[in-house]
Amino acid sequence: MKILLIGEYSRLHNSLKEGLVALGHEVILLSSGDYFKKFDTDYSFHSSFLSRYWLPRKIKNVIHKLTGIDLQKAERGLRFYLLLPQLQNFDHVQLINSDAIETFPFFSRFLYKKLFKKIKNRSLLICGDETPVIDYLLKRETDYCILTPYFEDNSLEKHFEYPLKYTSKNYRKTFDWLAENCQNLIASDLDYKIPMEKMGYSVHFIPNPINIQKIDFQGQKINDKIVIFLGINRASYIKKGIPYFEKALQIIQEKYAEKITVIISENLPYKDYINLYNSSQIVLDQMYADDQGYNALEAMAKGKVVFTGAGKAFMEHYNLTEKVNINALPDVDYLVNELSFLIENPESIVAIGKRARAFIEREHEYINIASQYLEAWNSKTTS
Repeated sequence: MKILLIGEYSRLHNSLKEGLVALGHEVILLSSGDYFKKFDTDYSFHSSFLSRYWLPRKIKNVIHKLTGIDLQKAERGLRFYLLLPQLQNFDHVQLINSDAIETFPFFSRFLYKKLFKKIKNRSLLICGDETPVIDYLLKRETDYCILTPYFEDNSLEKHFEYPLKYTSKNYRKTFDWLAENCQNLIASDLDYKIPMEKMGYSVHFIPNPINIQKIDFQGQKINDKIVIFLGINRASYIKKGIPYFEKALQIIQEKYAEKITVIISENLPYKDYINLYNSSQIVLDQMYADDQGYNALEAMAKGKVVFTGAGKAFMEHYNLTEKVNINALPDVDYLVNELSFLIENPESIVAIGKRARAFIEREHEYINIASQYLEAWNSKTTS
């Protein structure tokens, strides 16, 4: 098959591409690289002109301040439009989400219609914020979720502009159009599968693909100090619960000053981020989740102990009786206790790290996951 993948936020599509290529398929990936993360892509619609040069950047900022219009969205849509003539003879196209092109919703629909005239078999991946997912979270039927800080303090609304935009009329219209014009909806983890099904959608559940051939297992060796890593993305700082990690780290640093080293990074390109956290034994990823995001899974593949989503739904779905990571909760005392236990019992770091790697090999191996995608593409979840 000749397959087109559009959009990249985490390395999911890159790993899926590698699995599909290993199975003998031809794959092209289009994306913006996701801003500072700079993920690999075959063709880019990154808004390089308006972000690279001083004068266009200044004009863009002034227009945005005066009108609220983001010219970078226009540039991304235009760059995608110029790529359309090259997107010929594909057997299947998959979008990373309904905002895969990262342009204005009306422009996205225009571009999708152009593209879909050429490619008849299509899938929409649900692997992050999406209209039905946010609709469900706004019902407040869960103990906690990524919107919990917003529920607790509405003054934080500006930090939640990205997820909440999916409930606006234009973004909703785009999702509804795609749901009608894609044969398949695919959810990448339980945090999206559960809300989609609660909102009445039928989805294929396919876990994130992790290329374990590119990620070496690092058997944890506890030397003089235990290294704890916290990576911060300012755009998702509140919704990932980073303030709780920061407060817990302050206490832990005072309590175990001689036993630990803390590394904190902020808004790094993906490759730099990975290199920086390689020396750590413990990775603080996110909370407000039932399942793991991509960064957590890659860290688990390396044998690190990751604080992330690992709630009851996750343990039950995968029939786990022992920890493969640490369920992160928005509770500073809880986080301090969990970190303290690991620091005082370093053998538990080694044991959890080994189980984490085994879990990734069993449930997320990229060629097996690519096979599941192929099977899903040959069936339908929408009519």
